[in-house]
Amino acid sequence: MMKRRVLLSAAATGLLATPMIWRQAGAQTVVGVTKTEIKIGHTIPYSGPASAYGSGGKGHTGFWKMINSQGGVNGRKINFISLDDGYSPPKTVEQVRRLVEQDEVACLFNPLGTPNNSAIQKYVNQKKVPTLFVATGADKWGDYKNFPWIMGWAPSYQIEAQIYANHISKIKPNAKVALIYQNDDFGKDYPLGLKAAWGAQYDKFIVKALTYEVTDATIDSQVVSLRDSGADTLITVATPKFAAQMIRKVYDIGWKPLHFLSNVSASAGTVLIPAGAEKGIGIITATYGKDPTDPTWANDKGMNEWRAFMKQNLPEADMLDTSYVYSYGVCLTMLQTLRQCGDDLSRENIMRQAANLKDLDIPTVLPGIKVNTSPTNYHPMRHMQLSNWTGTSWSLFGDLIEGAG
Repeated sequence: MMKRRVLLSAAATGLLATPMIWRQAGAQTVVGVTKTEIKIGHTIPYSGPASAYGSGGKGHTGFWKMINSQGGVNGRKINFISLDDGYSPPKTVEQVRRLVEQDEVACLFNPLGTPNNSAIQKYVNQKKVPTLFVATGADKWGDYKNFPWIMGWAPSYQIEAQIYANHISKIKPNAKVALIYQNDDFGKDYPLGLKAAWGAQYDKFIVKALTYEVTDATIDSQVVSLRDSGADTLITVATPKFAAQMIRKVYDIGWKPLHFLSNVSASAGTVLIPAGAEKGIGIITATYGKDPTDPTWANDKGMNEWRAFMKQNLPEADMLDTSYVYSYGVCLTMLQTLRQCGDDLSRENIMRQAANLKDLDIPTVLPGIKVNTSPTNYHPMRHMQLSNWTGTSWSLFGDLIEGAG
């Protein structure tokens, strides 16, 4: 058996850190792993302008608690460390450095936010820390050549934008489109996707494009300006707080455009119902997951599995908050990755297995969509389906669509 030696280091808090095991034969290192534990790090906004996403972190915590109660992964319990970054990139950097350098995690899992992950992208690659299934659909997380240590999970925002553009071209070829998007790496992927789909016709379709800052109090003035442009179609690219504001204001001023809403804010529990469920009737989004409001999944085996998990582990949670559905699916993907690692939990092998997922069937993902990765494919999912808000639920229509990216 390969000889190992254990190095102990004290965390900044004064508590003894989990032993860090170095494999002496070869270049691979095993960090954040003992015979009984795997340490995993995570950041998410439990506070700040995107705190609605904090439920995802609660879902993750409940999931790994369940796995630990079942004996863990290959005999090791998961020590899941989830930290609040307030959706602030500088705070994300601070928290990730703590997770890597003080807590000495084996990997990072599902840190949330496009600007936040952009802020740590170079760091985690330099440190060679697997940063897996990040909670952002930015297209850049598929860049396996330049950033081989960070990988996305959901279909890319550019693919989503292409789907909206193609649908508009099909049903409303003379549409006058207003676009609003968050002024950061998250929002900017959508104009790129629209341009990829429309090409030279982009300027024909888009009559007005505005941005907002995540620090803004409201976007009411932008809504009025977009309405006054004469647009009859609206694409809203926003995080939950601002998406709810958009839906409410569009309704209150009597504007009735064909309205497309980015998937990240299509949650009934955190956006549609707080905005006023009746105010969003007719909104269209693209999705890859089963929605808990959709009667289609009332007796679905996969969603019943999720409901049983929620009842057992998060009984007080809002069952209409799709962040919990998302959380369950992405956690299952991480679980499969760890299981494939077997007893080799070096960072190199964790990354290798993440890039070797084959036709993984996630019970909360739409039928026909499988998770597939390879060393040259860091986009685990590429398909979505359009869905319409009825006032009480989301209702799927059309077929699965694959983006061009």
